[in-house]
Amino acid sequence: MTTTVRPPTRTPPRSGAGKPARSGSKQRWRRDNLAGYLFLAPQLIGLLVFMLGPLVFAVVLSVSHWDGFGARSWAGLSNFSTVLHDPQLRTSAKNTIWYTVLSVPGTMLSAFVVAYLLQKVKRKSFYRTFYFAPVVTSTVAVAAIWLWLFNPEIGPLNALLRQVGLPAPDWLQDARFVIPAFALVGIWQGLGYQIVMMMAGLENVPRTLLEAADIDGASEWQKMRRITIPLLSPTILFLSVTSVIGSFQIFDYIYVFMGANAPASSRTVVYEIYQKAFVEFDFGLGSAIAVFLFAALLALTGLQLLAQKRWVHYTE
Repeated sequence: MTTTVRPPTRTPPRSGAGKPARSGSKQRWRRDNLAGYLFLAPQLIGLLVFMLGPLVFAVVLSVSHWDGFGARSWAGLSNFSTVLHDPQLRTSAKNTIWYTVLSVPGTMLSAFVVAYLLQKVKRKSFYRTFYFAPVVTSTVAVAAIWLWLFNPEIGPLNALLRQVGLPAPDWLQDARFVIPAFALVGIWQGLGYQIVMMMAGLENVPRTLLEAADIDGASEWQKMRRITIPLLSPTILFLSVTSVIGSFQIFDYIYVFMGANAPASSRTVVYEIYQKAFVEFDFGLGSAIAVFLFAALLALTGLQLLAQKRWVHYTE
């Protein structure tokens, strides 16, 4: 006689048994999202109010005539045509580019050399603080120091040049030297920040690669050229992008050194925005210059990011 063994039967779940769990998880998901948006709200509101809002308003003003008080009137592309054909604005653009050419490579090269040398000394924190002090110093205090240094009669800078047999220029009055003078101040004040960034990048270079190069008999220059600089390229890219953006926005040195009526040889693009909008009360023309500046910086940043594929090396 054979006995048939039947598998145990399971009682099917009652309808709606899983709904409370799904409902609870959905409520938790909504609460988590709400908490996330609440934490992000201050930053998002600041982005909308202080970044995106003014950007949109500047674009609207760039195609308008407005003195800041009355009603706005439609201007079309006349403001942009004025920007392209104004000789003073072209001079200011050339001054801005000249300042960028002098200050950005000068600061980055100086920062790399100093950071590379500081890797081999003790008490690095002391030197970092020493070089970083000008970064947190106010522009007015920096201008007061450099006004004395640039003084053609009693300034120590010209006295040093005379002692070595070089001509002593009138830094802030001679049109040939006023932009290099601004670049010198910019390099001095921005050097500390880039030194700190370069030192952080140098700390991330794998020591095993340097030790392997030593075993292979590589010289100091070969290690720097083949290992250190390629692995430091992400830091160099970051500093080059931020430095170019900052150099195109130079304004404070000119305003502090020259005042509200700077000569044409010392003006830059941002100074022209200030002059047109807040001195001559032509907010439409000032906004058109700002739109051109935004487009130029966007294009330069895009080119730098595209070029990184050829020379930037990321460690895995």
